[in-house]
Amino acid sequence: MGCGAIFALHIRRECATEPLSDLLPLSYVLPLKWIGESDRAELSRYLERLKNLVAEVIVVDGSEPGDFAVNAATWRPFVRHMSPDTGLSFTNGKVLGATIGIWAAGYEKIIVADDDVRYDRNALSRLVNLLDHADLVRPQNHFRRPMPWHAHWDTARTLLNRAAGADYPGTLALRRSLFLAMGGYDGNVLFENLELIRTVERNGGRVESPLDLYVERLAPTRARFFSQRVRQAYDDFALPFRMAVWLAVVPVVLWVAWNRRWRSATWLAGAAVAFAETGRRRASGRAVFAAHASLLAPVWVLERGVCAWLAVLCRLRGGVTYGDARIKKAANPP
Repeated sequence: MGCGAIFALHIRRECATEPLSDLLPLSYVLPLKWIGESDRAELSRYLERLKNLVAEVIVVDGSEPGDFAVNAATWRPFVRHMSPDTGLSFTNGKVLGATIGIWAAGYEKIIVADDDVRYDRNALSRLVNLLDHADLVRPQNHFRRPMPWHAHWDTARTLLNRAAGADYPGTLALRRSLFLAMGGYDGNVLFENLELIRTVERNGGRVESPLDLYVERLAPTRARFFSQRVRQAYDDFALPFRMAVWLAVVPVVLWVAWNRRWRSATWLAGAAVAFAETGRRRASGRAVFAAHASLLAPVWVLERGVCAWLAVLCRLRGGVTYGDARIKKAANPP
């Protein structure tokens, strides 16, 4: 994986043992590449709140020089602001930022989160306790209300994932010592959170996925939502059974329409709604997920079926576009 070269970064530190005052003994790592549509003021307020909750906040900022300078001037009074220019080279910039942030962290218990994730103190406190006996914890995201229409649509995906096991969130919590011992994780795959989970498991780590540990997330803009459709479908190459299910959707829909089997269509749509509702009801999910999100499950399944075939086309062309690069591998096998 090439992570051993990180020893040359000269950013390793001894883990602190006690935070100051009543701050939670956590390092919060935020890998970031600034996008012009983002709300810097809102993120700044969140980072300032975090600094009053956790012992250390690290932003690894891969933004262009102009945005990097503005971010540094805005955030350095209350976070540790770093550049990822350390000699490592990963195709997936998020993995690069996470790896550098984890190595620079001063605490054993670490949260890695996307820039749209919004923790509160209760969730942070619970993660501190869970990491006493787990090596990696996988919370569950839900969108902040009020939500735009496309966030309701995407919530159907979350509910289906929860019904099948657990959703893949934009944040994970882990123990730094195991991360160092396993030499990091592959930075040249697309589905980076699944890759980190699998790497921890391959190295004997204990992974927990508490379905009732809810962490808020901001909805993407409509443009960003549409730009992610095929890329998220491409992730499922790492989950072959699921990919096979999505690839079957379009042929089944065409067969139903050709033969005018409208009753079958109704049954299939109803099954998707029922399955999503099962995910909504698990672990008190009704408190954070709206009921109508389950009703959108058939629409989301149809979208994923179409995008799965577009993902196949991308794979035949050498991979899916990610930033300025093209990534072919979704994740390594478990």
